[in-house]
Amino acid sequence: MKTGYKNMRCGLIGEHLGHSFSPQIHAYLADYSYELCELAPSELDGFMKAPSFDAFNVTIPYKKDVIPYLDYISPEAKAIGAVNTVVNKGGKLYGYNTDYFGFGYMLTLAGIDVRGKSALVFGAGGTSLTACAVLRDSGADSVTVVSRADNYPEFLSKHSDAQIIVNTTPVGMFPKNLVSAIDLSMFPSCEGAADVIFNPARTAFVLSAEEKGIPVVNGLPMLVAQAAKAFEFFTGDRYKEGCIDAITEVIGKQTRNVVLVGMPSCGKSKVGKILAEKLGRPFVDADDEFTKMHGITPAEAITTLGENRFREMEHLTVCELGKQSGSVIACGGGVVTREYNYAPLHQNGIIIFLERDLDKLSSKGRPISQSTSVEELYKKRIDAYHRFADIEIHSTEIPENTAEEMIKALDAANYSCVFGK
Repeated sequence: MKTGYKNMRCGLIGEHLGHSFSPQIHAYLADYSYELCELAPSELDGFMKAPSFDAFNVTIPYKKDVIPYLDYISPEAKAIGAVNTVVNKGGKLYGYNTDYFGFGYMLTLAGIDVRGKSALVFGAGGTSLTACAVLRDSGADSVTVVSRADNYPEFLSKHSDAQIIVNTTPVGMFPKNLVSAIDLSMFPSCEGAADVIFNPARTAFVLSAEEKGIPVVNGLPMLVAQAAKAFEFFTGDRYKEGCIDAITEVIGKQTRNVVLVGMPSCGKSKVGKILAEKLGRPFVDADDEFTKMHGITPAEAITTLGENRFREMEHLTVCELGKQSGSVIACGGGVVTREYNYAPLHQNGIIIFLERDLDKLSSKGRPISQSTSVEELYKKRIDAYHRFADIEIHSTEIPENTAEEMIKALDAANYSCVFGK
């Protein structure tokens, strides 16, 4: 962290900022204050005429709207037509675009070479303008913008040969997770993808690219890189070498959920609570959340409604839990029996399979375990546990020690924002 800026007041303006990572990122960069300032469209004029910050960033949907209020616009921001960084110099407002640097950094990190390639950019806002500028300046052969006004099927069929796909829309961003404006199956030539969204870590678009083995990067490296460049405009100082990658890794690790799966009575809840306490994270038991959401316990739902209906209800619970960031989540034993649960758990999570010797497992109070032998249930589920898992830990039979083994594995885990390679 750079020090000596405690008297500076900085921040971020936008319409919806509830889950922004920007304060965390800037806290690693410098000791100035950094506040979130949500503005309704009707409030933007008053703020820009009398800004309360010494310097501030601008996000959706105001990157173009702030331009008329500026006394100076940097050449790159003027060329792009979007501003995301404003510095108040003695009452004069100076506008810059650090997203340009951030988006370029993001592509380089992912190893996505756009030279001579055809690119398709979804979205027509300020970030889209920036992405298009970077793609053109990096040598893309063609750059086509897809706006919401376009007739999607007909328009996209004409660009099915696109090799680079970029999402700059908020579609799929928290809290409206796991939806996408982009069907990658329409682009068989796609060889690189980027999504400016960073919460969740894997949007539906990112998950699709990852599944197809297409290199894809989320928006966290861009967010951190643009913040580092904004720091330079805020302070006139240079950001510390290597800080972008270091901050990206720290934020990525802090915001990923730790998701525990495994056989009934393998100790997920007991170990999960200890793990959460050691990591300083909230603990969530999926069975308890199921009961809160549906007004019936999992055991009661299975007994009275049947397993299929229970699994449908469980999926709704899993989808809500998977939206969280930085939690330890203990799932029900059979969550892996439905493949559709993988995406909501994987989108923001590192999934740990906690295995325990079968002779240590109890079926008491568990309707499915009571109706099927533990051995038979294990045989039915073991492949799914392996398929879901990023990490596999065998119970030590001492919960404290098992939690420590998990922490070691988590410390060694990959928190990269680049997927699909």
